[in-house]
Amino acid sequence: MENAKLTMLGTGNAVVSHIYNTCFVVSTENTSLLVDAGGGNGILSQMDKAGISLSRIHDVFVTHAHTDHMLGVVWVIRMFIQKSISGDCNGVLNVWSHEKVIEMLKYISENTLAPKHLKQMGECIVFHTLENRDEFSVGEFHLTAFDILSTKEKQFGFVCCLPNDEKLVCLGDEPYNPQNKELVENADWMMCEAFCKYADRDVFHPYEKHHSTAIDAAMIAQQLNVKNLVLYHTEEKTIATRKRDYTLEAKTKFTGNIFVPDDLDEIKL
Repeated sequence: MENAKLTMLGTGNAVVSHIYNTCFVVSTENTSLLVDAGGGNGILSQMDKAGISLSRIHDVFVTHAHTDHMLGVVWVIRMFIQKSISGDCNGVLNVWSHEKVIEMLKYISENTLAPKHLKQMGECIVFHTLENRDEFSVGEFHLTAFDILSTKEKQFGFVCCLPNDEKLVCLGDEPYNPQNKELVENADWMMCEAFCKYADRDVFHPYEKHHSTAIDAAMIAQQLNVKNLVLYHTEEKTIATRKRDYTLEAKTKFTGNIFVPDDLDEIKL
């Protein structure tokens, strides 16, 4: 059985300008799930650079309504409609998220897209409103959406059962909440934001921004008996040494495998 892979289209936080905002694709040969889309039409460039055709994307999971995660979805919707009109995309684009995100995406689309695109939107764009702990399937993947219990903005993470029966967990872009322990413990793969190194906390102020450091993520992964830890949603000022330095810091608290991807990196799951 072919393993799934993770393609990081972007790895940066909300205010980066030299890398792209955090978003990624989980895929097999037959299934592709886009998770978030960054803050603008840069998503189209990132997908092109990664060799991911929009015609392969039929499902998008949106974690929350912040600009650096949601606005790129509007561009994906617009281009999917355009390609559907021209015959380059078949089927529908399913957009999965909680009520606030779905309502905002509908509102922005209805007030910014051209009439010819709006006319087609109801036929090729399908919005799915999820509640906490809802389960749904995307091709070969079975997912459970869960509320990360943010104190800042309603946000969903997810658990994804891969075709090889391994479990991939996305915690969103805020610290892990112990109330979700039963869902995320013993994960084969855990994706966790790491705004900066703990050593740089006085420079980047992660805690004031409701974010974690590399050490924080590593400690949680160790406590939850995670096998593989993926760190993302970071600052970009240390990008030249980020992969090495974040890995070294996380290794002081976590004994599993650590991945600190750059934009467009692929990880075999």
